[in-house]
Amino acid sequence: MKVSYRGIQSDLPVKLQEKLDARFAKLSKLVDGRGEKKARVVVSTERHLHKAEITVLVHERQLVGLGSDADLFTALITALGKLEKQILNEGEKWRATTRRGEPMKAAASKAAPAAPKRTAKATRSGSKSGGGTTPRVFASDGHERRKPITLEEAMLQMEDGRDYLVYRDADKQSVSMLVRRRDGHFDLIES
Repeated sequence: MKVSYRGIQSDLPVKLQEKLDARFAKLSKLVDGRGEKKARVVVSTERHLHKAEITVLVHERQLVGLGSDADLFTALITALGKLEKQILNEGEKWRATTRRGEPMKAAASKAAPAAPKRTAKATRSGSKSGGGTTPRVFASDGHERRKPITLEEAMLQMEDGRDYLVYRDADKQSVSMLVRRRDGHFDLIES
């Protein structure tokens, strides 16, 4: 990693410069390995306070770490620490969206077991109809997070024009289905 310094009047002691170089080497391992990366360090001094600003381009985004302290080395290390956190977060975001990381696979595996059975029924019924198009199946997710409701509450939810409602009955702790009939009355199907 090429590091360019601006605003430092005096050179840092050799041991401190070696520590900074080691931290920049660690930072360069976190950054995308294609090509040589550049880091720009700008140091400004106001009264007794040193302000360090370190800028690095990562995944086409400019990340900036800021640090301030009375000691110049401490300000630089603080800025490097903040920049390192930003690079780690940016890498995690990039992996999750680009490479379809673990969160995407976990969500897909939760929805996958119920879907094949439904689609198999849909394709069988579609092939019998002879229409050429298979009916689509719309699966509702999140049913395990909903709280159980009573029959009266289910009837109140049906007032908004729904034709059917599948819900977990609060009294029996079983899955029930409330269906609106053509004459305006309801059929209750319990499992």
